[in-house]
Amino acid sequence: MTDSNPHDDLIYDWQAHGPAELPAPNKKVMLDDETLRDGLQCPSVTDPPLDKKIELVHCMNSLGIDTADIGLPGAGDVAREHIKALAREMAELKIAPNVACRTVVGDIEPVVDMVQEVGAPIEICAFIGSSPIRAYAEGWDLSRMVNNVQESIRFAKQNDLPVMFVTEDTMRATPEILTALYGAAIDEGADRLCLCDTVGNATPQGVRNLVSWMSDFVKTRGASVGLDWHGHRDRGLGLVNTLAALSAGVERAHACALGIGERAGNTEMDLLLVNLHLLGWIDRDLTGLSEYVRLASEAVNRPVRGEYSVFGKDAFETGTGVHAAAVIKAFRKGDNWLANRVYSGVPADDFGLEQKISVGPMSGKSNVIWFLEKRGIEPTEQRIAAVLNRAKHSNRLLTEEEVLSSAG
Repeated sequence: MTDSNPHDDLIYDWQAHGPAELPAPNKKVMLDDETLRDGLQCPSVTDPPLDKKIELVHCMNSLGIDTADIGLPGAGDVAREHIKALAREMAELKIAPNVACRTVVGDIEPVVDMVQEVGAPIEICAFIGSSPIRAYAEGWDLSRMVNNVQESIRFAKQNDLPVMFVTEDTMRATPEILTALYGAAIDEGADRLCLCDTVGNATPQGVRNLVSWMSDFVKTRGASVGLDWHGHRDRGLGLVNTLAALSAGVERAHACALGIGERAGNTEMDLLLVNLHLLGWIDRDLTGLSEYVRLASEAVNRPVRGEYSVFGKDAFETGTGVHAAAVIKAFRKGDNWLANRVYSGVPADDFGLEQKISVGPMSGKSNVIWFLEKRGIEPTEQRIAAVLNRAKHSNRLLTEEEVLSSAG
């Protein structure tokens, strides 16, 4: 007879009881970090200096992120110099570089020279709008679009560049248009195909339908290509849509630190990693994930919101008496596993973080006792009463200085 884990029966998982709406992927999950390309298209961020970009790429590498989009070669000389420097740095790392190019030979030509200088591959992410509404607005016809795809991918492959073909706004494109564009890309030797929810209008069901159609199309063509997903957050569904895409058969998902990106932003890379870990779809050390968030926030000059999931300053903090009491009781049992889960759906210690007990107008004695003890101060009845009196007359959590001054 073996001893059972005392934690085994403490959390009931409703996800495991009923139809599997989100079955685990049957392939290894791969990730492409778009922070330094699509993320920088966010109107309210700052393009970081090169040294900050290099630091962030090293952090991505330490988290096991497979690839990173490091810029738009067509954006100018500075962008190309940064791309070249980052690609040279990444040649010594496991993470591999890619760049975004229009399906125009002129956008891809500079990458050929970069690869020669760097001496390592750079994946081309060749994109073109695919939805009828975009074609109508641009005045494009399908034959011209197909021709652009053929010429650009043919040029890239003739120069031995790996290519991912990207259809912008895939979620609103017709099967007929997608058949023509993806068919041309496959015929010209594209290595990967990327499905995009460029304007963030998708739902998980729509994502599953699209990925299912795409998987059937690839099989019908007898092609050996990888599938990618790139999603936005305009409806607030970026993260769940990305999980749906991976579950449905996509191999590589794109995301940005803190969800930055054009308009409402992209899927959040940090929260995607959290959920992949909690779902058991990846197995890696993520205790450095909070450092990734910190570095990205500093690099692009975007403060992390206090209520931001997992990595915001409020994510694991409570001043509510009944909630704090449960966490404190778990800690007093000497059980960190329990303390990190009794009032949290995310275990803070899995991501290098910790629970925080504060004191405010909804606090009880246990908050004050724990707060003082953690700072080596004896929680006498007089001190407890003084702190609680101040807290009950406050309209917010007390700062550390306010608690300590009240305790005397």
